[in-house]
Amino acid sequence: MTTYTAPVDDMQFILHDVLQISTSGVPGFDELEPDFTKAVLEEAGKLASDVLHPLNKVGDEQGCRLENGVVRTPEGFKAAYDKVCEGGWIGLDCDPEYGGQGMPHLLNSCVGEIFVSANMAFNMYQGLSHGAYNAIYTHGTDEQKRTYLPKMVEGTWSGTMNLTEPQCGTDLGLIRTKAEPQDDGTYKISGQKIWISAGEHDMTDNIIHLVLAKIPGGPDGVKGISLFIVPKFMVNEDGSLGERNAVSCGGLESKMGIHGNATCVMNYDGATGFLIGEMHKGMRAMFTMMNEARLGVGVQGYSQGAVAYQNALAFAKDRVQGRDVTGAKNPGGVADPIIVHPDVRRNLMDQKAFTEGARAFALWGAQLIDRSQRSGDAESEALVSLLTPVLKGFLTDKGFETTVLAQQTLGGSGFTTEWGLEQFVRDARITMIYEGTNGIQSLDLVGRKLGLNGGKTVMGFFELIKSYIKENEGDAALKEGFLDPLKAASKDLQGAATYFMQNGMKNPNEALSGSYDFMHLFGHVCLGYMWAQMAKAAYVAKANGTGNAAFYDTKIATGRYYMARQLPATGMHRARIESGAAPVMALDVEQF
Repeated sequence: MTTYTAPVDDMQFILHDVLQISTSGVPGFDELEPDFTKAVLEEAGKLASDVLHPLNKVGDEQGCRLENGVVRTPEGFKAAYDKVCEGGWIGLDCDPEYGGQGMPHLLNSCVGEIFVSANMAFNMYQGLSHGAYNAIYTHGTDEQKRTYLPKMVEGTWSGTMNLTEPQCGTDLGLIRTKAEPQDDGTYKISGQKIWISAGEHDMTDNIIHLVLAKIPGGPDGVKGISLFIVPKFMVNEDGSLGERNAVSCGGLESKMGIHGNATCVMNYDGATGFLIGEMHKGMRAMFTMMNEARLGVGVQGYSQGAVAYQNALAFAKDRVQGRDVTGAKNPGGVADPIIVHPDVRRNLMDQKAFTEGARAFALWGAQLIDRSQRSGDAESEALVSLLTPVLKGFLTDKGFETTVLAQQTLGGSGFTTEWGLEQFVRDARITMIYEGTNGIQSLDLVGRKLGLNGGKTVMGFFELIKSYIKENEGDAALKEGFLDPLKAASKDLQGAATYFMQNGMKNPNEALSGSYDFMHLFGHVCLGYMWAQMAKAAYVAKANGTGNAAFYDTKIATGRYYMARQLPATGMHRARIESGAAPVMALDVEQF
């Protein structure tokens, strides 16, 4: 029953009016002219609407099956995957030396949103491959790159990341998987990994597993972890596939959502592995995958909210129930469409204001990645490192909340499987959990990222907001509706950070008890900053008489809603933070 249309116009507005990518000075961005990006996004949109989204419900209902050690994906997934490969979508931002198209990560993020909104479970197969590609590309030897990357870029081989074990998730220092050195320089990998997305499936000829394991005799804890390439099938010197490696799927998880993706228990029984990167430095290499994955999960979070909003809006325009209290808007009918009612409007505006703000925030983050990688800009690299837990944690929390709001728009129909909204809710829920739970993201933000570069990075962010406000405060329309609320929110953020600095050193719980609120406070400020920039771009475009005036009016009104109705939440989060650790830690364990 659900449909999906790619938000091409909104993406174009962010790319060219807000971020102004073609004149941003990032190498390669000058090629991203509006006609080019529009053509790419429209083609991605067609594939998403016509091929991927119709399989979303199929994947949810059929799920994956484990038959004689082989995972069978839902009907139609293999054919759809082949279409994605044929279009070169998997290698959109990969190195041309290995068959990629060399496009910026920013454009790949736009396409990623489109594909995730259409079918999140399906997109996870190539999403994990992209992360494995980046880890090998960044840390692998030239031989490893030549052996694995071309096939991964073209999509005939896929990739995974293997971290979690039955006894440990976040605390990876407790992993037990062993890597025994062999005389030929390889390692025998033995152990079990759980919750491995796309760990086994029938859509590619080979699966390249990246596995964390400990070499006997190494340091304790995370300092003794190494990373290994463990292919499902061994690769011969001529590039052909050899014998099956000693790695197998021991079972499939029964899950709340993302049924179309195979979440596997993986058994390594003396499988042949190849060290990637330095011995005992596996976490450094794995974080190349995890940081990208966390940004990708942030996109997943708001993308599910975006598609849920599209369907909630269509329902609200069509469903008739009750009369507008100010007078009938559909006098010829038995009732008015529910979109006339203020509370339904509030619900829809919450969804719209978040998803559009989140899209701008995520694409700004992607632009920072490109700037750091393509220009060697250390400040951009530090800033996106600071923002990563916010992008992941805030966008997935609010993205899930948005799917629930969309479901609520449909009333009782939203609770039924027939209308499809409940699937978006179930699928979005995992984004708050995997790649580091959102609680872990908040601890990372407060415990590690605030002190990045001696605190210079977060102070740089404060200055970024302050400078933007100062540069534009002469614009009366922008000042009242956008800059003044942003200034107040930014003061809340700085006040909360000051509280941590003054109290956290004496008692770490004073900071950690408020970390989750701080992540959300930070997220609201980031979206407020994005809405201020979008409003300015819309005002400028209107003044210049370019584009669609109705689009710009809508953008400004939506932004005003966010600034008036959502951004004030920063005051609540600050108050919670400044209440300290005492209310959180008041009970003894026995009192719970």
